[in-house]
Amino acid sequence: MIRKLFIGLSALGLSAQLAAPAEAADTAKIVLVAGTPSHNSGDHEFNAGCKLLAKCLKEIPGVEPVVVTGGWPKDESVFDGAKALVFFMDGGNNHPAVQPGRLDKLQKLVDKGVGLAFFHYAVEVPKGEAGDKFLDWIGGYYETGYSTNPHWKAQIETLPRHPITSGVKPFAIGDEWYFNIRFRPEAKGVTPILVAKPDDKTREGVSASPRGPYKHIVEAKGREEVLAWAVERPDGGRGFGFTGAHAHKNWGDPNFRKLGLNAILWTAGLDVPSDGVHSEVTAEELKQNLDPKK
Repeated sequence: MIRKLFIGLSALGLSAQLAAPAEAADTAKIVLVAGTPSHNSGDHEFNAGCKLLAKCLKEIPGVEPVVVTGGWPKDESVFDGAKALVFFMDGGNNHPAVQPGRLDKLQKLVDKGVGLAFFHYAVEVPKGEAGDKFLDWIGGYYETGYSTNPHWKAQIETLPRHPITSGVKPFAIGDEWYFNIRFRPEAKGVTPILVAKPDDKTREGVSASPRGPYKHIVEAKGREEVLAWAVERPDGGRGFGFTGAHAHKNWGDPNFRKLGLNAILWTAGLDVPSDGVHSEVTAEELKQNLDPKK
């Protein structure tokens, strides 16, 4: 009798051991990479923003958010097994992802179906090799001299039917919303997620850097502009670009935050709840992990 009981318990123990890897395999790892301190206090709070989003993602069963601070990880093995990478950092020529060897690293991850999302300044990369990669990976990028970056209040009046917009209601938020993004030819495969119409003053670039006006931006007055977009790549992976989030306080808006969280899940190939990702963020939580700045 005792022998049978011992065998039974041993079998249960073995079953538990065998089940453990399956449970781990069901966990979706999402890596959020925060850039180094930038801009004035309250702006470009990459560290605080990534940690706030990770706090919200951690509340979703089966999601394992991992935050990397200080820019590109010193140990790239942190990317191993990730379903998606989210980059929130300074862009342009100093973009951490475009430094020597890193585009190739990302390409290898893309080839495995890893999703890529770039928030705010991180959508800006140099024209050429980096820009072409972004066209492939996420469908578009901010191109210096072509795109523009004024501060203005975007009125999001309608939202398309897409998992990223699940549960998101129309909203209006002031931010440094980039527009006139360089998309693939004919925007092939690009799904606009957030669209708004800049007023004529905004198009003059009085708050853009460098200052406007830019002839091609002004001449497009009255046109709606894409502020966030998504693509599904032929390799099965997904890409997302989001031009907002200059101002950290905007993560306190439930619709702004829900759209960002939905997009991260979707980019990772996960199901987005029909009413979107539910999250609670307090005023105190918004103040946590801010970078020391002047």
